[in-house]
Amino acid sequence: MLFAKTTASFTALRCIRSHVCRRNFWGWLNAVFNKVDYDRIKAVGPDRAASEWLLRCGASVRYKGFDKWQKDYNHLPTGPLEKFRIEGIDATESCIMFKGFDYLDDLEYVEEIKFQRCMYIQDECLERLGGIENLQKSLQWLEIISCGNVTDRGIITLHHLKNLRYLFLSDLPGIEEKEKTLQVLITALPTCEIKVDL
Repeated sequence: MLFAKTTASFTALRCIRSHVCRRNFWGWLNAVFNKVDYDRIKAVGPDRAASEWLLRCGASVRYKGFDKWQKDYNHLPTGPLEKFRIEGIDATESCIMFKGFDYLDDLEYVEEIKFQRCMYIQDECLERLGGIENLQKSLQWLEIISCGNVTDRGIITLHHLKNLRYLFLSDLPGIEEKEKTLQVLITALPTCEIKVDL
């Protein structure tokens, strides 16, 4: 009987260690995927380098003048690099994180971004997003849905995105001062349609 209990304990411990090791491994791998390669940005340009980063992390991109979303890293388009300028980013369920946001700095044509069920998106990411000068000029459509690490602090920093025309916020449990945060955005972004489902 004692042997059976000991065996069961070892089995349970092995399962817990395995789960923790898997989680640590994926966290490490996601951090590797988000490491910024500045030499690559110089070599292929900001749009191609950002495309590679986004697709490597499980996001999709849409290029200016194209309707189709690019989802497969292995089938990134070839040809003149200036032909493929990122216009849309769908980061649904991707592993993009703060350390990779330097890839967004020199993108000039991004009009639409969607963060949905992104476990690594947090306030620092939104602060960084709001501080990127090119995005302040180009970004018009932003959705933040089911990102559990986002709080009022991060949402308020979106007021820097002065050209936003549409903002959708949904299922953000970290938002505690909904009315106050919403009022800041409404005041700062008078021409933006703001929809919330918090």
